[in-house]
Amino acid sequence: MTDLVETAQPARTGRKDTVRIAAAAGLAVVLWASAFVAIRGVGHALSPAPLALLRLGVAAVTLTVLVLARRTVRVRLSRKAFLLIAVYAVLWLAGYTVVLNAGERHVDAGTAALLVNLAPLLVAVTAGRFLGEGFSRSLIVGSLVALGGTAIIAAGATAQRDWAGVLLCLLAAVLYAAGVMVQKVTLRHVDGLTAIWLGCVVATVVLLPWAPQLVDELRVASTSTVLGAVYLGVFPTAVGFTAWAYALRRMNAGRLSAVSYAVPAVSVLLSWLLLAELPTAYGLVGGALCLAGVALSRRR
Repeated sequence: MTDLVETAQPARTGRKDTVRIAAAAGLAVVLWASAFVAIRGVGHALSPAPLALLRLGVAAVTLTVLVLARRTVRVRLSRKAFLLIAVYAVLWLAGYTVVLNAGERHVDAGTAALLVNLAPLLVAVTAGRFLGEGFSRSLIVGSLVALGGTAIIAAGATAQRDWAGVLLCLLAAVLYAAGVMVQKVTLRHVDGLTAIWLGCVVATVVLLPWAPQLVDELRVASTSTVLGAVYLGVFPTAVGFTAWAYALRRMNAGRLSAVSYAVPAVSVLLSWLLLAELPTAYGLVGGALCLAGVALSRRR
């Protein structure tokens, strides 16, 4: 997730800023982890696409308010920059969110977070193949370890619906990785806050065909369901990325990226505390191998 909001080179910081940076990074991790739990909690009341529409619409409104308040974001875009924003908005913000919503109808929040966290490895492999970054020994070893972990999780998916959930979460990881690759290029033309803001707006427009279905489902949805969907838009999406951007401006991206490995662990803990759900033994063992593989692949 570090690639999504990188807007500037990290500035030098003193000891007084360390606590603020750590708090911002920790807030982002907790909010992103809570998103998996919130989706699991409200995903059975709202269909995948309508839930994504509501989440991204709320995020777009929240970020619009933030942008207007800051008055520091460049909004003059070239045609190429806007096209790049539109592509990653469709792949990541719209596509990934819908597929993840569908996947979490079949698997618990912790397992979903563990599978989706394969995205950084997919980005590394794609960059090695298409951007000429090559394949280091750590990348190859990490890939094999992560694939082994995925195989263990899949082995525990004995029911058909469980298989569907695993495949959907893996597809979500692929869409996320593809979106990040496009975002890498996008950030050469526009700052991070403008990119995520306009991306949410574009993704909301893309999902508007599901607006009538969303209206119908909201008529019978409980208040807690609506509040959960609004929470997803305001906190994990708008506030989470803003907090991460704050930390990333003041800390090296490579060092900060290691913090994102805590997202699956926090998701498992929150899922247990709030939903009384835990991944299976296969999921825990396989997920640990997936995280280890991703960590190995990112070693330099």
